[in-house]
Amino acid sequence: MQDNTNHKTIIFVSLIATIGGFLFGFDSGVINGTVDGLRSAFNSESIGTGFNVSSMLLGCAVGAFFAGRLADVFGRRPLLIVSAIFFIVSAWGSGIADASGEFVFYRILGGLAVGGASVMAPAYIAEISPAHYRGMLATVQQIAIITGLFVAFLSNYLLADVAGSSMQPLWLDYAAWRWMFWIELAPAVLFLVLLLFIPESPRYLVAQEKLTEAKGILQRLYGDRVGDDKLEDIKQSLAGDHKPALRDLIDSHKGGLRKIVWVGFGLAIFQQLVGINVVFYYGAVLWQAVGFSESDALLINVISGAVSIAACVVTVAIIDKVGRKPILKYGSLGMTLTLGTMAIAFLNASIDANGALSMGEWGPVALIAANAYVFFFNMSWGPIMWVMLGEMFPNRMRGSGLAVTGLAQWITNFLITMTFPIMLAGIGLGAAYAIYAFFALLSIGFVIAYVHETKGQELEAMEG
Repeated sequence: MQDNTNHKTIIFVSLIATIGGFLFGFDSGVINGTVDGLRSAFNSESIGTGFNVSSMLLGCAVGAFFAGRLADVFGRRPLLIVSAIFFIVSAWGSGIADASGEFVFYRILGGLAVGGASVMAPAYIAEISPAHYRGMLATVQQIAIITGLFVAFLSNYLLADVAGSSMQPLWLDYAAWRWMFWIELAPAVLFLVLLLFIPESPRYLVAQEKLTEAKGILQRLYGDRVGDDKLEDIKQSLAGDHKPALRDLIDSHKGGLRKIVWVGFGLAIFQQLVGINVVFYYGAVLWQAVGFSESDALLINVISGAVSIAACVVTVAIIDKVGRKPILKYGSLGMTLTLGTMAIAFLNASIDANGALSMGEWGPVALIAANAYVFFFNMSWGPIMWVMLGEMFPNRMRGSGLAVTGLAQWITNFLITMTFPIMLAGIGLGAAYAIYAFFALLSIGFVIAYVHETKGQELEAMEG
């Protein structure tokens, strides 16, 4: 059969959706360089600073849950448009805030946008992409996230360098840390405009019984013959007496949640228990605690961002050939070894006369291990978790499955992020990273025992 798939349109539309991933990354990473400014501007201590940094994650949890559910009612595209608007308002408000309460409000609003984009972008990409390169396109979403982080790190470094520090005034007499948030306005506005030109997910349209519209989009993407065949496959996969609902996650025969939902929970939670966002959100604080200057710490973040992008490029090249499960397994092994090395390095640090950690010969070891850890994460759990959550659930339960697993992912993210400053002041860096290494070790067994391969399978073949 002649392949009339409109690959250019599919790729173009997918890339527009991934701008949501870029903003997800930027909004998550920008906080990294603003911690000192927030502490100074709002006079916050370790717990207060932890909440200022992690408050966005509460919004992420709520946004991920309700976006997954609301997308089954209103569509994938409208939810992405709402996310874009929230990104714009949050970027402006976070920079203009004069008190912790006001700042937290805008960060939670941004969290709603990040949470929504985090589940809707991979779901949308999975629902319009051919099975044989669906993994590649969904992994581009992770590249976008990491690129957003990288751009945020680079922007933070350059703005702080121009101003002298993140707390010094820059343009219009506003402190540099405020401009770090305002830089996000440009890509957020671009995202909003481009979303007006993408089609709705045909699988959502079939679920809403809008068959004519779904047929038109499928034919536009795949050609008349294949488009008609896909329409029939989607209709059969959604055959039943009700529209998608949360109750689809319940096993009607055995009671309780379906096994696929528990696997989704495991993927979502383990991705955060390995402590990756401690590096992303607190990288500058971590390296300053080890003894680097603010400027050097921000530069290390830039290097980590570049390493992350390189790792994701590797995954794009191999995901649809090697498969999801092997990449997860070997990524877990690599993270276990590198996190363990970081824990040993930090445990061997001493306290200097100024109360700062002195790493000595362990400093380069910790720095190399940290970047190796970032590489292993971003070639495995970083992209693969979102790829699998976007494709592993059957059509009827995809929105609901993403809602509950996205909620679990962001709640775990919040708990890890909130507790890091407390652990840093209490048990220290070495013990904290030993905990993350332990969870990385557990994730190896989880992948081997419970994760099933989805490479090359059509979404209509997912059984749940």
